[in-house]
Amino acid sequence: MAAVNRSLSGVFSGPAPITTVLLVSNLLMFGVEWMAAAAQGQGGGLSILGGMGGQSTVRLGMSWPYGIYVQHEWYRLITAMFLHGGLIHIGFNMMALMQLGPALEELYGSSRYFFLFILTGAFGFLVSSFPYGPWYPNNSLGASGGLLGLVGAMLAITTKRGGAYMRELRSRLVSSVVILFVLGFLGMGLDNKAHMAGLASGFVLGKIFADRQPMNARERQIANALGWLAAIAVIASFAFMILHYRDPIPGQA
Repeated sequence: MAAVNRSLSGVFSGPAPITTVLLVSNLLMFGVEWMAAAAQGQGGGLSILGGMGGQSTVRLGMSWPYGIYVQHEWYRLITAMFLHGGLIHIGFNMMALMQLGPALEELYGSSRYFFLFILTGAFGFLVSSFPYGPWYPNNSLGASGGLLGLVGAMLAITTKRGGAYMRELRSRLVSSVVILFVLGFLGMGLDNKAHMAGLASGFVLGKIFADRQPMNARERQIANALGWLAAIAVIASFAFMILHYRDPIPGQA
């Protein structure tokens, strides 16, 4: 991903306010996770590196198939994007966000970029938690579904632009994705279903979106509507999480 970032920096550069907001929001939520775990006697010692979980993350809105498909707590599809399993998890994801996010935010504009990130991340958890099919549904959390959505959009861009530079960039992106999926299949705790769904939905949106910022009033109006739709969905999801935070968890005393 570092190599991809160096390639992209030669094409796109500029301010990235939404990427910064996403970074800060994830870090703040990790702090909330740690305090919630500490209140339950967890999160101490080395567990903060990769052992965050349990009831506290369920209450904070992790992706949980029973909660989503039985209790219809659809807000989990979004709140789970801002939760992580430990410092290692959030560290890798936030590095990827800062490497990939600014380029796409500069290209699409902040509103469409935000919509892309939230929609692909939520779709990833929707697929990951689906209780039917050949793969068992996952309890999951993390920003990686949205991050793979960014990768999918970048792959779509490289297919719409010719030249050796775009072929090289596409090759690097594909190599990174293959390595990620192989690690998931090897049992490294990665949510391949969320990654695949995020990647696919990001590729579709990348094909649909024009590879530039909105150029006229109509395009800006549509882009702003998408951005506000994503923002309202995020705010509403966290509001529902707070309302349901103290609800009893089935199977837990």
